[in-house]
Amino acid sequence: MPDLVVDGGDKLCVQLLIELRAHVRAAGPGAVIHLIATDPAAPVDLPAWCHLTGHTYLGPVEGSRRPTFALRVAEAANETQDSRPWHAT
Repeated sequence: MPDLVVDGGDKLCVQLLIELRAHVRAAGPGAVIHLIATDPAAPVDLPAWCHLTGHTYLGPVEGSRRPTFALRVAEAANETQDSRPWHAT
């Protein structure tokens, strides 16, 4: 079971990642977050963002009605710029 579910709706990945950063910070290390994302780029962008930041990408969530992806929050993550989630600080 996830600690938190974030419904990204129809947002583009860049918007999702900006929103996700705040949820990751609030959830804290070790938390499992499920991100609902319909952007076709999400299955590529989310694992790449996790790699960049140090969070653990857990993959797609099986049996979900909408596309859902899981990640585990890292204890010591790399920060990204507030409005540019693909750029490390």
